[in-house]
This record gives sequence, C-alpha cells and structure tokens, in this order.
Amino acid sequence: MLLKDSNNLPQIAQINAEDGKHIKNQFCKNQRNQRATNTYSMTYYNYIISLILAACILCSCENSNGKADGYGNFEATAITVAAENNGKLMQFDVNEGDQLAKDQFLGYIDTIPLALKREHLFVSKDVISSKSKGVLSQINVLNARLKSANTNKIRSENLIKGNAGTQKQLDDIQGEIEVIKNQIRSVEIQNAPVVSELKSIDIQLKQIDDQIQKSKIINPINGTVLTKYSEPGEITSFGRPLYKIADLGSMQLRVYISETQLANITIGQDVTIKIDDADMMRSYKGKISWIASEAEFTPKIIQTKEERVALVYAVKVDVTNDGSLKIGMPAELWLNNSNTH
Repeated sequence: MLLKDSNNLPQIAQINAEDGKHIKNQFCKNQRNQRATNTYSMTYYNYIISLILAACILCSCENSNGKADGYGNFEATAITVAAENNGKLMQFDVNEGDQLAKDQFLGYIDTIPLALKREHLFVSKDVISSKSKGVLSQINVLNARLKSANTNKIRSENLIKGNAGTQKQLDDIQGEIEVIKNQIRSVEIQNAPVVSELKSIDIQLKQIDDQIQKSKIINPINGTVLTKYSEPGEITSFGRPLYKIADLGSMQLRVYISETQLANITIGQDVTIKIDDADMMRSYKGKISWIASEAEFTPKIIQTKEERVALVYAVKVDVTNDGSLKIGMPAELWLNNSNTH
C-alpha cells in the first residue's frame, strides 16, 4: 500500500503546488479590491469636504449673520387732485394706470352758470357807467373853468406887477378858483359810489374769470394715476377728490433701523436694496435721503436687526424704479453689500 502511494507522490505534490498558487492569486485579488474600495471612499470624503468649504466661502461673502440691516416697504409721494369749483363734471379723461404729463388738460367742470354771471356783470357795469358819464361830464366842465381861472390869475398877477391892475381883481379871481374846486369836490363825492360800484364789478369779473380757469382740470405733475374717484357726469364740489397721482419713476423705501446702527449710516450714503424675485433676490442701488431725528416704536410688520430693541429710527432711501417696484412692496436694506445683480 505504501509502495502504491509512493508511486503517486509526484501527482500529489503537483496538486498541492497548484492549490497554493490559486490561494496566492485570490489573496492578491482581495488586496487589490480593498485598496480600490479605500480609494473610492477617500475620493467621496474629499468631495463632501469640498462642498462644505464652498458653502462656507459663499456664506462668508454675505452679511456676517445672514440678515439684512433693515426692513421696510416702498412708498411714493402721491398727490390727490381735487375739484376747484362746483358743478357737473362735463369731461374727465382719466383712467387708473394712465401716464400723465405735467400741465396736461384732462377735462372741465360745467362753466355755463359762471359765463351767465359774467354777462350779467358786464350789463350792470354798462348801466352804472352810463350814470357816471353825466357826473364825469360835469367834472370835465369844472376842470375847464378851473384852468381858465388859473390863467386869469396869472394874468392879473402880471398886471399888478406893472401897476396896471388892482388887488381886488386878483382876489376875485382867487375866490372863483376856490369855488370851482369846491364844486369839483362836491361832484366827485356824488360820483364816489358810482366809482366804487364800477371797481366792485371789475373785481367780480376777475373772480369769475379765475373760477372759469379753475373749472379746467389740469394735471399738476408727471406721474401715474393710482386711483380715480369721480366719473364724467357726476356733480362735484370744491375740494372733492378727483384722482390720485404719483411719480413712480423714483420710489422711496422706508426702513427702520436700531439706534446701534445709526453710526453706520449718513444722508447721501449709497446702499443696496433687495427684493424677492423668482429664483433669487434682486438688487438695486439706493441712496439714503432722510433719517428720522426721533425714535419710534417698532412697527409690528417690521423685523429689526436686534430683536430686543424696542425703539427704531425711520430711514428713507431713494431708489430708481425700473418698473418692478410697487407701492407697499417689502424690501431689505443692506449696508455692507453694495453689489447689484
């Protein structure tokens, strides 16, 4: 039996050698797979670290605490145009959203009653003037007599100097002059009420002309119609609002800041204004135009940089409107970031 097995020794040795080689190859393969797995894990770890660092860098470009320095809403200086006369609104060519130019004619209020009153005053003036003509003619006659008497006075004075006249002649002429002057004053007194009536009528005519002019509806500024209060055909009265208009080309952002932030802002300072957009915040350039001199309590709708500060200061920022800014729209004030996108 041993002899038999001894004959198979070369075959057994060959098999063991092949098994050893296979085990070695499998071990090497496992080592290569382990190194590949470790390399992939390290690469993925480095990728995550890179993303975190990039996010930190982006965040460092913004405000230190990621919050705006002030919050507020846009507003514009609006003017309410009111009627300056009473009557029916005959024409009124205004619609909400219309762009109007300064001094543009928009319509008028019925002026027929004023025109009739004006004609009545002209008739009254003619009647009074006819009464005054007789008085004025008397004054003209007396003025002519006064002129002649003054001439005789000069002639008499010259005769006395040449010893060709008497003092009595000069005294008579002087007395005549005084009588004529008294007569002129008397006639003027009688004519004073007539003259006063004529002046009164002239003043009333000027008032009527002014009212007729104010019956025209003239737009006072360049701007956009925000609200329309009246319609053609309605009866209006003095002071009744007709429409509201505002220049939306330049908007003002009213924001509120804390007392600790006052040291960082000045009138005329350039700042950045941000509003919400579809995908990201849209930025505008702004300039501080007004800072309140007194503090006020924080409005309920406003968030401040320091939540525990009870009193805030109002600030106005002028912003050029590209058409996207609307009255009442919320916005943010950023002092440390003036980049616009």
